[in-house]
Amino acid sequence: MHMYSQHFNLNRLPFENVPDPLFFYDHGDHARIRKQISGSLLSGRGLIVVTGPIGSGKTTLSQMIKSDFPENIKLIWMAEPPANSSDLYLFLAQELGVQPTSAEKTFVMRDIRNALLKINAEGKKCLVIMDESHLMTEDVINGIRLLNNLEEGSTKLIQLLLLGQEELMEQINRPEMAPFKQRIAALETLGKMNIDRVLQYIKHRIHVAGGTPELISDTGWEALTIAFGSGGTPRTINSLCDRSLNVAYECNKTMVDAQDVYEATQRMGMITDVFHYIILLNNRERKNQETHPPATGTVAQESTLPAVEKVQAATHTVKKTEPKVNLEASNEPLNIPEEKVELSEPSYDDIAKVIKAKYDQKGLMLSMAVLALSITAFVASIFIFCHRSDSSGVLDCLRNLLGF
Repeated sequence: MHMYSQHFNLNRLPFENVPDPLFFYDHGDHARIRKQISGSLLSGRGLIVVTGPIGSGKTTLSQMIKSDFPENIKLIWMAEPPANSSDLYLFLAQELGVQPTSAEKTFVMRDIRNALLKINAEGKKCLVIMDESHLMTEDVINGIRLLNNLEEGSTKLIQLLLLGQEELMEQINRPEMAPFKQRIAALETLGKMNIDRVLQYIKHRIHVAGGTPELISDTGWEALTIAFGSGGTPRTINSLCDRSLNVAYECNKTMVDAQDVYEATQRMGMITDVFHYIILLNNRERKNQETHPPATGTVAQESTLPAVEKVQAATHTVKKTEPKVNLEASNEPLNIPEEKVELSEPSYDDIAKVIKAKYDQKGLMLSMAVLALSITAFVASIFIFCHRSDSSGVLDCLRNLLGF
């Protein structure tokens, strides 16, 4: 067990990026697709395809499907597609306990069909789950199509669940893949969680690990809201929360705050607006210290937030964020601060005025230099004219210059 789980009194690590059914978040798209897949398998519909971005929880979803059918399913798991359809058939034959008499596809397919007929006669089903299906070659896709054609009357002899990244849809939508696409019984897509789902998901995993929402402070929840304002996938959420807990543990804190979340985003290389929230908290703290100075003889506690001067070196784009918090699964409502992140604080205006004043000062100095050069050039021109016109004096030169 990791040291930080003991530090925070957790039973297990809450944000491990492993497909553990114990932590499955049975809500939103994940719950809907799980129900859809289970219904399709029970009715023997055949080919099912699930796509989604990296880390969206496809593999974890497949683990839940496996647990939904523990007894009456002959499960064949493929971590990645084989190189070609011949390898696909030989692999399935071996998993079904068949020793093909020939390596020719026709004979291997015959032996696979006979094995599937025996499984169905026993009242069971055969489910093949192929992960990383976006890596399939055209030959393997055609092999999948032929397997899906194995039927006995109206009953599909084999159920196929393909899990892949979004590139799989590009393959399926190609014109030459029309025969394959027409045989798909169910096509589902896992997307990013919105911010409400993200917060519920985090709380769910903390609860499963034996913790409570108070493990994250109010500012920590706000920082997470800002970090995932545009949505998030389980893998990214797990990574950020795990690193935030690590940071808090390293600082010997009892809960995760905004500074820990910000430090975690930096370690991950995430570009978020959490930095500006930290600056806002810093400004509020300084104003509070100015309004309520420490008593004489005491030393003011040093802020753990970064100095406001760092904003001059910041390269992030300032965005106005209005976080929403809706933890439906909570038995005890979480108190997220009502005051939202407003990036129009006077501190930003002051900094902008200072920068503008510097640019105005530089512009003024440049204008003065140009004016001085112009005057010098003008005087030099008059001197040259007077010299060449053989004028008897300055007044005579000016009269000649002006044409009197």
